[in-house]
Order: sequence, then structure tokens, then C-alpha cells
Amino acid sequence: MKYMARGQVKIFKLTGGRVGSTWRMGAGFRKPVPTLLLEHRGRKSGRRFTTPLLYLRDGDDLVIVGSQGGLPKHPQWFFNLTSHPETRVHLKGHPNQPVRARVATPAERAELWPRLVDLYADFASYQAWTDREIPVVILTRPDQPGKLGDSEGE
Repeated sequence: MKYMARGQVKIFKLTGGRVGSTWRMGAGFRKPVPTLLLEHRGRKSGRRFTTPLLYLRDGDDLVIVGSQGGLPKHPQWFFNLTSHPETRVHLKGHPNQPVRARVATPAERAELWPRLVDLYADFASYQAWTDREIPVVILTRPDQPGKLGDSEGE
């Protein structure tokens, strides 16, 4: 998975998201899911990382999920975002969009989770496989209200 993710990041960046902006594996095979690239800074190392993630549009915000395939621990990017919430995402045709990350409140998560499972059914399986509550993270524009990128083609 690590090497596939690296390849997806390179292809996504080279093509401006024309290739690599949808996930077509698992539940996404028949119903492709939009993908973004999330930049995050290591909370210990300070290094920059880029991770491809599925996302849901919620009004002007983007919503991502720390599922890590149902593994027992949250993904590293989640811990990195909680330490450094100001970051950037790359969307199809819209690179370097500044965002601020925050963990969804319990009420927000309850509202978003069914929509996320509808977007990508495997999220329900991942939650069933682990004892941890899979975190939901909301990405908002830090500077002004308005959509992140353009919703066409995403």
C-alpha cells in the first residue's frame, strides 16, 4: 500500500489530478470515490509528507477519515494534523489549497458517518474490524469562506 500511495501521489501531481483523483478499489470499484492529496508535517520529525485520501464534500468543507483499513491504531497523518492543523490539499485541477484540519465533534461525526459509508461502503467494515472509533476530520479554508477547489469533476 505504501508504494501504491507513493505512485498515486506522483501521478496525481504530474497530471494535475486528471489521473489518480478517484479510488477504484474495494467498494470504489463499481462506485469510484474522489481522492485528494493531503500534505502534513511530521509531529516529531518536522518532515513533509503527502498522503492520498478519499474525501467527502460537505458544503464548503472536505471530510476525510482516519480508517487505516480498520487497523488498531490511527494513521500517522491523523496525529500529524492534530499537532499541525494548518496544511494544504491538492484537488483535481486545484493544487495547493490551504486548509485547517479539526476533528469532527461527536454530533458532526454522527451526522457525517452514514454519508461517508454511503460514499465508500468499506468504511463500515473497517469500523467493525477495530475497537477504536475511526476519526473523522473536517478540512476548512483557514482564510475565507467558500469552496475548496471546484466541485466539477470531483
